Amino acid sequence: MDAILSLAADNLLSPIILSFVLGLAAAYARSDLSVPEAVAKGLSLYLLFAIGFKGGASVAAHGIDQTLILSLVAGLVLSFSIPVVAFGLLRVMSGLDTVDAAAVAAHYGSISIVTFVAGSSVLTSAGLEGEGYMVAVAAVMEAPAILSALWLIARSGASRAMDGELMREVMLNGSIVLLVGAFLIGWITGADGLAQIESFIVAPFLGVLCLFLLDMGLVAGRGLRQSARLLTPGLLLFGVVMPLIGSLAGLAAGMLIGLSAGGVSLFMILAASASYIAVPAAMRVALPEANPSIYLTLSLGVTFPFNLTLGIPIYLATARIATGG
Repeated sequence: MDAILSLAADNLLSPIILSFVLGLAAAYARSDLSVPEAVAKGLSLYLLFAIGFKGGASVAAHGIDQTLILSLVAGLVLSFSIPVVAFGLLRVMSGLDTVDAAAVAAHYGSISIVTFVAGSSVLTSAGLEGEGYMVAVAAVMEAPAILSALWLIARSGASRAMDGELMREVMLNGSIVLLVGAFLIGWITGADGLAQIESFIVAPFLGVLCLFLLDMGLVAGRGLRQSARLLTPGLLLFGVVMPLIGSLAGLAAGMLIGLSAGGVSLFMILAASASYIAVPAAMRVALPEANPSIYLTLSLGVTFPFNLTLGIPIYLATARIATGG
């Protein structure tokens, strides 16, 4: 417990967390501080490209082996199955209807790439490194949760059935295309390609992440201020309990595959995170009747801050204990 609290304290004082807190505080204080939408979009594009490219270069250096394949398969299974668990919990804990519960569940089966990056930074500062190909696992975990949620409501006849056009819209979501595309470029060009653009995607990365988290703090703060009445005690509890349940699934997967302590930590972080970029965009198309004030505020305003402040230190400490790392 002392180790978890110490790591949490260090994490809270890191520039990326304090940038998020600044945005959150500014939003609650009703400051006119804002990040222009075009700039926020540019920051997001940069982060997705840098993350994907570095992950692809890591796979090129590592090579394709059984551990990589098993990790990808495990990521797919988790992304399909976690929404089913989340859906059942939501129906019991919150009383949401089928459509809203499925929309929220999709967010928790998919991943938050920024939580993943923040976790990677914490690991590095703690002297640990995860397997470089974990970004490939993050990429494959983006979309399956959306399909799983659509299946949950299609079987109830509550909304639009899955069809070819909907599948195309989901799979060609911009964040998925950029992350996978950058990953492939990094994989093809390898270490030489990384060396050519290292000054662009490595050195400025944390600074760009700080600005992005400042914007996320502003968005989360405004969402909480405007939609707090929609977050019942059951939903708030779900927003904290579900990441812990997801992290245990990630722990089991990482241990069964035989990943390092850092790799297990990243698997836990991925399974515990909740999407607020790819899935909301897909839900606007697939489930326009679902309430975005519920699913976006819960994932970005409750689970995201929890993971940044307390979740990541808990997952890292648990992975260390479980692996002896």
